[in-house]
Amino acid sequence: MGLPFILSFQSCEGSPLGTQVFSGQSNFRVTTLKFHPKDHNLFVCGGFSPEVKAWDVRAGKVVRSYKATIQQTLDILFLREGSEFLSSTDASSRDSADRTIIAWDFRSSAKISNQIFHERYTCPSLALHPREPVFLAQTNGNYLALFSAVWPYRMSRRRRYEGHKVEGYAVGCECSPDGDLLVTGSADGRVLLYCFRTASRARTLHGHTQACVGTTFHPVLPSVLATCSWEGDIKIWH
Repeated sequence: MGLPFILSFQSCEGSPLGTQVFSGQSNFRVTTLKFHPKDHNLFVCGGFSPEVKAWDVRAGKVVRSYKATIQQTLDILFLREGSEFLSSTDASSRDSADRTIIAWDFRSSAKISNQIFHERYTCPSLALHPREPVFLAQTNGNYLALFSAVWPYRMSRRRRYEGHKVEGYAVGCECSPDGDLLVTGSADGRVLLYCFRTASRARTLHGHTQACVGTTFHPVLPSVLATCSWEGDIKIWH
């Protein structure tokens, strides 16, 4: 049975905010969706399926499929020009996390690498640094791992951002617009900010009584931060 999803936003022609411009039917439960950074008519979605699918809003159909031997896609991250993207999955084993992060060629659907992360944790969220050619992976080992965003996507052994808790929650992470700070939630309700260069903790906010699962910087006002928690509350910080 297909599961519907709808995209509603203001179109390029200036339609009123909230105008529905696309409605699609997925054959799996979608948990993550990302637009292509260059061609905004294309988006990629994943969820409870071994496939990630690329849709074209104009045609209203799937235009590419990316198949892996997994059960669920947790997050998707386009790299800078959109020619490649990463998917984080639920695949892990006792000794390694083969296929936990997979790099794909967007146009050919070819798998570039599935040997990126070799530790035994899944990664519920991914984030791209705005200035450096690196990306971050939130891990269920209670740390943020740093990787090169170019092949072969090597993980930094010298920089690891620790001090928060994940504990199975889909805790998000993000870089500040200038790239100097990293922010992440924590399963104990805290919000932690780290210095990108040194991996030292810059600030801790005690904002939620349950797991803080979402954190994001304001796109225009760099000193404004929004957070949300498992219990449903949303807070804005200055």
